Parts: sequence; C-alpha cells; structure tokens
Amino acid sequence: METIEHTFEPVYDADSKILILGTMPSPKSRETGFYYGHPQNRFWKVLAAVFDVPCPQTIEEKKAFCHTHHIALWDTLRSCRIEGASDASIQDPVGNDIGALVAKTKIEKVFVTGRKAEAFYEAYCGCDLPCVYLPSPSPANRQISFENLKKAYECVKD
Repeated sequence: METIEHTFEPVYDADSKILILGTMPSPKSRETGFYYGHPQNRFWKVLAAVFDVPCPQTIEEKKAFCHTHHIALWDTLRSCRIEGASDASIQDPVGNDIGALVAKTKIEKVFVTGRKAEAFYEAYCGCDLPCVYLPSPSPANRQISFENLKKAYECVKD
C-alpha cells in the first residue's frame, strides 16, 4: 500500500457558496489531473442533470461549471495510505485544512460524497458547518441508480 499525496488545488473562488468534498483522488483522477476523473464516475453527469445543463467534458469546462454554480470542490484528505481507489483501505489519513478554505469564501453548505468523506470531514473539518451526506458517484457504487443518485444530489441546487 502506497502513501498518496493530494496534488490538486481546491476549485473555488471568493463567491463559492457550496463545498463538495470527496476523500482522495482515485488513481484515474490522479492520472487525468482533476476531480472525479474516472470516465465511469457519475459525478459530473449527475451535477449536469441536476442543473439541467450539458455535461462538462474538459477540466476547464468543469472548473467553469463550478464557478458558474458557486461550487467549491476539494477532498477531505491531504495524504493517506490507500490501495487503489478503495476508501475502505485508507490508513494514516492526514486532513486538509477545510476551515481555512471556508474562511476565505462564502461557503454556507458542505456536502460529502460518501461515508468515508463524511467521517473524515467530521474528524478534520476545522469549521462549524455541518455536512450533508451524498451517495458516492463512484463506479464502484452501482447499487444506486442514476435517477436515485440525481434525486439525492438535487439538494446541492437548493
């Protein structure tokens, strides 16, 4: 099991109102250089459906989507030991300074994509905002249909 350092900067601007947190980039995301980069991950498709817009394809389109909808993206962990993309295998987690990010934005709501992200947020958040659990959009989480995933993510738009 190898130690992975998070190499992406958070996506945000001063007007970000919503923060969506995962745990740690998957091997495919690290390869593509951006959040939720596995082609079978449903994150971008679900958010596009929620906001009723075309699905962003490039990193620049994804960043623009986030800024347009006042969404900040980051992960709960700065580093950890992990096997592949399995959150269940995470050991030696080191949290990101989420409180510092929240302090320099207008973030009012925090969403976490999965139970491990929720647990790490609660352990390392460094701020007073409660988080809202969202089911993982990972290709490994196929027990939830696209339609049910979309329904779960509708609260991001509110």
